[in-house]
Amino acid sequence: MKEKFIKSTIILLIGGFLTKLLGMLIKIIMSRLIGTEGLGLYMLILPTFSLFIGLSQFGLPTALSKLVSEDTKNNVKLFFSIIPISLIINIFLIILIFILAPILSNNLLHNKDTYLSILAIALVIPFTSISSICRSYFFGKEKMFPHIISNILEDIVRLILMIIGIPLILPLGLKYAVLYIILSNIISELSSIIILILFLPKNLTIKKSDLRPNPNYIKESLSIGIPNTTGNLVGSIGYFLEPIILTSVLLHCGYSSNYITSEYGILSGYVMPLVLLPSFFTLAISQALLPIVSREYAKGNKSFVKRKIKQAITLCLFIGIPVTILFIAIPEIFLKIIYHTTEGINYTKVLAPICLFQYIQAPLSSSLSAMGKSKDNFVATTIGVIVRTSSLFILSLLNIGLWGLIISISLNVFIVTFYSLKKVRFYLT
Repeated sequence: MKEKFIKSTIILLIGGFLTKLLGMLIKIIMSRLIGTEGLGLYMLILPTFSLFIGLSQFGLPTALSKLVSEDTKNNVKLFFSIIPISLIINIFLIILIFILAPILSNNLLHNKDTYLSILAIALVIPFTSISSICRSYFFGKEKMFPHIISNILEDIVRLILMIIGIPLILPLGLKYAVLYIILSNIISELSSIIILILFLPKNLTIKKSDLRPNPNYIKESLSIGIPNTTGNLVGSIGYFLEPIILTSVLLHCGYSSNYITSEYGILSGYVMPLVLLPSFFTLAISQALLPIVSREYAKGNKSFVKRKIKQAITLCLFIGIPVTILFIAIPEIFLKIIYHTTEGINYTKVLAPICLFQYIQAPLSSSLSAMGKSKDNFVATTIGVIVRTSSLFILSLLNIGLWGLIISISLNVFIVTFYSLKKVRFYLT
C-alpha cells in the first residue's frame, strides 16, 4: 500500500510538472499575444467561468472518486448513474447563463466587452463536467496515468489552438480574442475525454441494466457531492464577487477603469500563477492521498491516516519553502523569464510567504473530504470567503489600490488553513 501511494504520488508529480509547464507556456503565449489589457479582460471573466464550472460539476467527481475507491458498488452503474444528473444540472446552468449574461457584463463587471465570453461559458461547461467525471473514475481506481496523459494532451491542444488562432482573431478586437480563448476549451476538453475513454479496460462490458441510473447510487453520490458543492460554491462566489467589488469600490474612489483592469490583470495573471507555482506538487500529493485516506479511515486505521497526512504536509513544505525563498529574494528574474515583464514585483514579495500556507491547505482539505467530513471544508471556506469579501470591501475604500485585495487574500489563506488543520487533528485523535 505504501508503494502504491508513493508510485501514485510520483506519477502525479511528474504529470503535474509537465501540465504546469504547459499551463505556464499557455499563459506566457496568451499574455504576450493579447497584452496586459487583454489579460486583464480575461481575468475579469475567469471568476465567472470558475463559478459556473464549480456549479456544473456539483461535487460529483469527488463523490465518484470516493465511492469507486471503496470498491463496494458496481462502478459502471455508478458512473452511468452520475452522468444524467450532471447533464441535467448543466442544462439548467446553460439557460441561467444566457439569462444573466447581460447583467453580469454591463451591471456587475462594468465592461460590455465581457458579454460574448460569458455566453461562451455556457457552451464549455458540459465538456468540463464530463471530463472531470471521467478523470475521477480513474482516481478512485488509483490509476493516475490516464489522468496525466489526458491533462497533457488537453494542454497541448489548447496551446496549439492558441498559437494558431489568436493571431487570426486578434485583428477583430481583444473581446473576440478572449472569446476564442474561452471557446478553445471545448476542443481541448473533448480531446481529454477521448483519451480517457481509450484507457478504459478492453474487457469492460457494459450491460443494458448498467445504463439505468440507480436511485440509491444517486442519493449517496449527492450526499457526498452537495456538501462539496456548497463549499466550492461559496469559494467560487467569493472569487466571482472579487472583481465586481474591487471594480465598483475603486471606481467610486476615483481610480480609472484602465488602471483597475491593468493592475488586476498583473496580480491575477502574473503574480498569483507565479506564487502558486508549487501548487501542482501539493495538488498531486492531495490527489494521491484521497483514495488511501478514504479507504483506511473507513477501516478505522487512524494512526496510518495520520502518518500519511503528516508525510503529505512535510512533502508540501519541503517543496514550497525553497521556492518561496526564491520568490521573495529574486521575483523580478522569474517574472522577466516567464512573462517578459517586471510588473508585480512588490505583490510577489508579499504574497510568496502567504502562499506557503496555501500549499499545505490542499492535503488538509483533501483529507477532510476523504474522511467524509466535507461539511468542515464548507465551514472553512464560508468563514474564509466572508472575511475575504468583507475585508476587500472595507480595505478598498482606504484608497490603497490593489493592496486591499492582497490583504484580504492573505486573511482568507490563514483562516482556511488553520481551521482545516484543527479539524483534521480533532478527527484523528
